[in-house]
Amino acid sequence: MARRASRFYAHPMTNAYGLTALELAQKIKEGSTSPSKVMAEAITAMDAVNPAINAITLRRDEEALAAAADIERDLEKGIDRGPFAGVPIPIKDLTPVAGWPTTYGSSSTGDPIAELDHPVVAALRRAGFIPCARSNTPEFGSITVTENSRYGITRNPWNLDHTPGGSSGGAAASVAAGIFTVAHANDGGGSIRIPASCTGLVGLKPSRNRVPVPALQWFGASVEGVVTKDLADTAAILDLISGPDPLAWDNAPAPLRPFAQELGADPGKLRIGMVTTAPLGLPIDAEVLAAVHLAAKLLEAAGHELYEHQEPLFPDELIIDFITVVGSGFGDYDNIDPSKLEPHNAHAYEVAQGTNSLDLVAALRRIQLASREIVGRISQAADLILLPTIAIEPPKAGAVLAASHANPEGPPLEVVQMAAFNAPFNMSGQPGISLPIHISASGLPIGVQLVAPSWGEVSLIRVASQLEAAAPWMQRVAGAAHV
Repeated sequence: MARRASRFYAHPMTNAYGLTALELAQKIKEGSTSPSKVMAEAITAMDAVNPAINAITLRRDEEALAAAADIERDLEKGIDRGPFAGVPIPIKDLTPVAGWPTTYGSSSTGDPIAELDHPVVAALRRAGFIPCARSNTPEFGSITVTENSRYGITRNPWNLDHTPGGSSGGAAASVAAGIFTVAHANDGGGSIRIPASCTGLVGLKPSRNRVPVPALQWFGASVEGVVTKDLADTAAILDLISGPDPLAWDNAPAPLRPFAQELGADPGKLRIGMVTTAPLGLPIDAEVLAAVHLAAKLLEAAGHELYEHQEPLFPDELIIDFITVVGSGFGDYDNIDPSKLEPHNAHAYEVAQGTNSLDLVAALRRIQLASREIVGRISQAADLILLPTIAIEPPKAGAVLAASHANPEGPPLEVVQMAAFNAPFNMSGQPGISLPIHISASGLPIGVQLVAPSWGEVSLIRVASQLEAAAPWMQRVAGAAHV
């Protein structure tokens, strides 16, 4: 029998549960709650909820309570500690936090302790957030579900028999279950958008070079961000974690005004291409197509022109090139013990070691040339693209990791079905956003995705605001309390 999320998850939180991060920050600012109380409630929530969903793998309760008390003292003195002062946030276990181990969901790295915060963590601290825990991830973020041999399976709060997706599944599950109002995430092949779709959240993958990183991850395919309950949080946080970064090799062009000011702004009448066929000829679940058609109907009602986009999103043959680029990401880590890698990553590591620099450069060149041609052609035809986030409903928890281990030389079909509508835009660097506008007959969230031309977050936020107004999802965002 399916283990549905239930009122079991209505844990004792009295201030944060059901709120957005902006709403919780406002309550702290006006004095109706305090950072210390909010952090204590987050700790209580982790105690109550995490044993069932396994979203959090490391906690820093004492450190977080001390940080909350420090912010509280400053607020009492009238010192500004940022727009999200006192709001707890988990950091995904792929991203360094000063003084914390980064395990990458693996037993192979020796758990290095970071000396410095990653720039996105530093930006979140400046905004007033309190990093307080690690969210689970597949080993090295390499599959589309959050399952690994070290920490185990993360489960979807909407239905514990299913996955919350990956690789930011621990982040998404912790928000969907109501432990946190927002969570840090990152996306190298759909890892923000996939779990957002699976758990009924908003997941924006920013443009390449929009959010500063110490060095390009997967040559710019992987970017930093968050998963949230609504667009207001998404836009406000994007403003705070975006560049420019004077130390970076490249920066995305700055917006003309804050992204938060684009909420509700008129996008004008746009031409939007609707995609209802999957790359590689993959089948698409009927519930997924229903979500796309619902979004199309709402967008037409908002005054946009919709058409069936038939051209391929990206050449299928570039999949091998993208896998080559992703495999090169093992070079980002020191002291990997290959004998302790999971089977699918051990195979990928071996392949990466056998890839010479000429092959890698050639793969990158083919991706860049194809990106120029495809993005240019699509941008001439459409202002935005509407398409599924994933081609299937969230798979059963545990199934994908087992399949990956059983056949380590090739990704399971479910991984391909979940990544097919996402990875092309990591290659091209375009921004994309998953929006939770549909619930399947089985009671699981289904997201749809909007993709803009390069650096087109403004259009995404404006049009997504129209969908949020037409199909409000906040009343059912915390699946754990409402399903």
